[in-house]
Amino acid sequence: MNKKNTIIVAGCAFLLGYFLKQQQNERQRIKPEKALKVVKECFQKKYEVSGSWIYMKSEPLQKNGLEYEVYHGGITKYINSEYVPYEFYVDAYTGTVIDMFPQHPNQVHTTA
Repeated sequence: MNKKNTIIVAGCAFLLGYFLKQQQNERQRIKPEKALKVVKECFQKKYEVSGSWIYMKSEPLQKNGLEYEVYHGGITKYINSEYVPYEFYVDAYTGTVIDMFPQHPNQVHTTA
């Protein structure tokens, strides 16, 4: 093999390794703390957030015929003089909120 072919092969091997590493990085889960931070920051733009939590272990979720790996968490928003707790599922790979719903629809805490 001559010097030119060696350089071409080495360059292709480098590019292949780079693209494989990029694919692997894209499929790594984000840390649950980061997922919670993203959700919290998003909701703090519109509401006062008084509390939040997240499970540290991801779990599978089926929604609209699709399968996700998610973190399950909760956030308490202060809306119209009331503390309203919500639960959410956030994609463990992207940090995108998949679902959000009131934690206890019949239970709303008001301020004294």
